[in-house]
Amino acid sequence: MPEAFLKQYLLRLLTMIFGLMLFSIGIVMNIKANIGYAPWEVFHVGISNTTGLSIGLVSIIVGLILILIVMALKEKLGLGTILNMLFIGLFIDVFIMLIPIAKNPIIGTVMLLAGLFILSFGSYLYIKSAFGAGPRDSLMVVLARKTKLPVGLCRSIIELSVMVIGWLLGGMIGFGTAISVIAIGFCIQITFKAFKFDPKAVKHENLHDVLIAIKNCKGNSDASIR
Repeated sequence: MPEAFLKQYLLRLLTMIFGLMLFSIGIVMNIKANIGYAPWEVFHVGISNTTGLSIGLVSIIVGLILILIVMALKEKLGLGTILNMLFIGLFIDVFIMLIPIAKNPIIGTVMLLAGLFILSFGSYLYIKSAFGAGPRDSLMVVLARKTKLPVGLCRSIIELSVMVIGWLLGGMIGFGTAISVIAIGFCIQITFKAFKFDPKAVKHENLHDVLIAIKNCKGNSDASIR
């Protein structure tokens, strides 16, 4: 039934957007912990400091550039790839005004670790929605495909590169950066295990799949009217 199809898609969209909101809160908590940012945040904050643009707007612009690169390299995009680019940047600019900065390194460390778990739960919801990888993950995948290097190595190369560039532009590197790099994998693993979630079992839809599904739904709706 078309109604069931629309309800399912609406639920998945809301799940994805809520996941992106939580992901953004985790990013802002990482920044506000004030003990060193995660690699991509070092990059975004460095560009923000240099250009005067908001961190959220920088995130959107960087995401758009990555999408264009990924498209040029013939990687398929999902609806989630585009919404990831837009919503994370918008949410960052909202929550960066609401979440206070940590007053000392102990509070900052607690804030950072809490943020990583919130970010991990957001990742779970986002991936569960199955609308496709975000721009940064898409870049990692296409780099691995083109170079034949392991995905983990490609991720490390990308994150090390953006971290160095961001640091040169004034982004903060500290012991919180090391905590983020080391702990994020454990936080994601614990979160996914708690929800008995296997991300490898998720079959993501690209934009072509979504358009076909909508077209089929419309066709079924027209047929039922007739």
